[in-house]
Amino acid sequence: MKKENISEFFRRLSEVEERPETELNFSNPFTLVVAVALSAQATDKGVNKATKELFKIADTPEKMVALGEARIRDMVKTIGLYKTKAKNVFLLSQMLIDEFDHQVPQDREQLMRLPGVGRKTANVVMNVAFGLPTFAVDTHVFRLSNRTGLAPGKTVLDVEKKLEKRVPDPYRVHAHHWLILHGRYICTARKPRCPDCLVSDLCKFKSKTVLKDASVK
Repeated sequence: MKKENISEFFRRLSEVEERPETELNFSNPFTLVVAVALSAQATDKGVNKATKELFKIADTPEKMVALGEARIRDMVKTIGLYKTKAKNVFLLSQMLIDEFDHQVPQDREQLMRLPGVGRKTANVVMNVAFGLPTFAVDTHVFRLSNRTGLAPGKTVLDVEKKLEKRVPDPYRVHAHHWLILHGRYICTARKPRCPDCLVSDLCKFKSKTVLKDASVK
C-alpha cells in the first residue's frame, strides 16, 4: 500500500471513531494487565464477565495476592486455560509488589518479565494505560495488515515492525485499535464485509466480497 494511501486509510477509520478504546473493562493499569493477560484465546466479552466480580474485590496487586490463587482460579474458571492464567495473575501481582514498588511498569522489557505477559500484552498496556504509540498485533491486526497490504508479514513481529515504520504520526496512538475494531466487525476472517468497508478502494485484497444483484433469481 502506498504511503499516501496509508494516511488516507487511517484518516477514514478515524472518522468512524476518533478515539477508539479497548473493549476490555478495567479501572487502572493493574486491572488492565490482568484483563489482557486473561484475554489470550478468550473473547473480551468472556473476560469482562469473569472480571466483573473479581475487580470489585481485587483491583490492586495487594488485594489480588490476598485473594489467593485458589480464589482467583475459581473466579475466572469460565475462561479458557483458567488454571494457568489464575496462577500467572497471582504471580504477576506478587512480582509487582516485590520488584516494581506496587506499580505497573511502562517499559516493554520490564512488562514482559511479568508472568503471563508477552509482547502483545505489553504493547496493549503501554498503549492503553500510558498512551504510548505501540502496535499490539492480534489475529485481527495480523489478518488485516496482510489482507489489505498495509503491513504484510509472515510473523506477528514482522507485521508489528512494518506498522511502526508505515503508520503516520497523527494516527500512531490509536492505530492498533482502529485495526482491531475494523477486523472484528468489518474485515472479518471468513466473509469480509467489503461492500460496507470505508477503505475497500485502498485495499489490495483480490477476493473482495461483492453484493449479489437482488434482481438475479
